[in-house]
Amino acid sequence: MNIHEYQGKEILASYGVRIQRGIVANSPAEAVEAAKQLTAETGTGWHVIKAQVHAGGRGKGGGVKLAKNLQQVEEIAGQIIGMQLITPQTSAEGKKVSTILVAEDVYYPGESETSEFYVSVLLNRATGRNMIMYSTEGGMDIEEVAEHTPHLIFTEEVDPSVGLQGFQARRIAFNLGLSGNAFKEMVKFIDSLYNAYIGSDASMFEINPVLKTSDNKIMAVDAKVNIDDNALYRQPKYAEMRDIREENPIEVEAKEVGLNYVDLDGTVGCMVNGAGLAMATMDLIKYAGFEPANFLDVGGTADAKRVETAFRIILKDPNVKAILINIFGGIVRCDRVAQGVVDAYKNMGDAIKVPIIVRLQGTNAEIAKELIDNSGMPILSATQFQEAADQVQAALS
Repeated sequence: MNIHEYQGKEILASYGVRIQRGIVANSPAEAVEAAKQLTAETGTGWHVIKAQVHAGGRGKGGGVKLAKNLQQVEEIAGQIIGMQLITPQTSAEGKKVSTILVAEDVYYPGESETSEFYVSVLLNRATGRNMIMYSTEGGMDIEEVAEHTPHLIFTEEVDPSVGLQGFQARRIAFNLGLSGNAFKEMVKFIDSLYNAYIGSDASMFEINPVLKTSDNKIMAVDAKVNIDDNALYRQPKYAEMRDIREENPIEVEAKEVGLNYVDLDGTVGCMVNGAGLAMATMDLIKYAGFEPANFLDVGGTADAKRVETAFRIILKDPNVKAILINIFGGIVRCDRVAQGVVDAYKNMGDAIKVPIIVRLQGTNAEIAKELIDNSGMPILSATQFQEAADQVQAALS
């Protein structure tokens, strides 16, 4: 579950991480009041207006701007709120901005130059350990840094059985070239950040940039956070942070009815039971020369009601030109699935305007094929992978 920057900063602050302070606003008038309050609390004269959407690269799309007075705060807030923000991490349509964060200016002059760093905490699945990734090249696309200057990216792996050790936090601060008070602040920052990652059941905390201020403080200027969906049952306060406006509406609807659905960019809809078979089915579609429109796992049951629900969700995608149903009949018999498909097709009437290819294999597969072939419905049946691929190809050629 992705959350907004301001929500990620709330979590960080609760674990003792120094953050760039800010106040959320939903209108230009609220932004002006937020700026006044922020000035009273922090003394900041300038304000940073940040679009709150689940995407990185907001600055490149015009979603992060500096306001030097209250008039500019109001003007910039009016420009950003309601805009379709397009960044390298959004679709071509972009994301509509409903909320902004009015934040304090932390790039003030002082005894030393400011410096920006990149720090993230995530799971290294290859080793089964948590990993802190960091670089002196903060404020930039870390992918660009990795491609062109990989020697500037460091990693520190943490054994989850013992946790982050003091010498590891000190090594990170040293590799970032810090000394004096900034070194001590970074050690504390890394320790608190790791505790926030563990304590919130996150799958990723990415802070870009981590700022060393001109008076040698270390703070999080941004926060990109992903909370593990599987842990939300024990993190109810974080579950409430979910903003479904930022999520794919078809995926939201599928989740509400218990279907595992992921929207993709292709033209062939998939309906499968089991995640492994779903992956193989997408490979099958690619093999046939097309692209999958979705990942959809209907789970262990595939009765008429569930199949109909899956049909309706798949067909919400206007790019779908055909649907491939690939079911392995183990616990659920193929003939029952076939009957469910036929019944669902009858119930939906003219709503289905694309070819349906059904590949059933397993218990009573032959009976299922006969049932579909004799149904009088325009449904194509198959029992072998290659046969299903050929049917898809023929339907869309």
